[in-house]
Amino acid sequence: MDRKWLPLTIALGAAGVAVVTASFWPDDEKPPLPQTLCHGALSRQTAELIDDGKGGEVSAEEWESKGKSSDHAVFKGCQVLRANADSDSPRGVYTLIIEDNRNDPHYKPKNSVPLGPGFTGWALPDKAEANLPTGCAARMGSTAPNITVTLMAPSIKEGEEEKDHIDRDAPEIHNNAAVVREAATELAKKYGCAA
Repeated sequence: MDRKWLPLTIALGAAGVAVVTASFWPDDEKPPLPQTLCHGALSRQTAELIDDGKGGEVSAEEWESKGKSSDHAVFKGCQVLRANADSDSPRGVYTLIIEDNRNDPHYKPKNSVPLGPGFTGWALPDKAEANLPTGCAARMGSTAPNITVTLMAPSIKEGEEEKDHIDRDAPEIHNNAAVVREAATELAKKYGCAA
């Protein structure tokens, strides 16, 4: 090759690489989605268990409040959201609250289902509750005897009435229980108070 054409060949080669690279690079690069939601209490996979049937990418809006001596010393919450296909505003699917609790940890509402071995708590189609192991409250900065994780999800579809008897094997109950069990487990690990 003639030396006078070498700079032109290099310039054209570099331009070609730039064009190919630009065509594969996304215009609107999004940051990677967080792997955990709700103050590190839920994996994305578990957070997605509860679905309103309309699909959409899952995200969370988190908040935290530290109260005074008569208020909650620990109060963290998040609303799990799903993206709407026809709107920029996500819709709320359920809420998870982490708070100190001075009530009886063995309380169970009528028709509720126990969470299973190793967990103190219960689940219903629209709500579930799990208590963190003893010792978590002090590690999280509370003088209350318990820290409770509460999930609140709408369960009654339009046109349906609440029933006196619930199906204990309903998927909503299993999903609600799975969410609060994981939240209690992950928070206990995070604060070093696992049973």
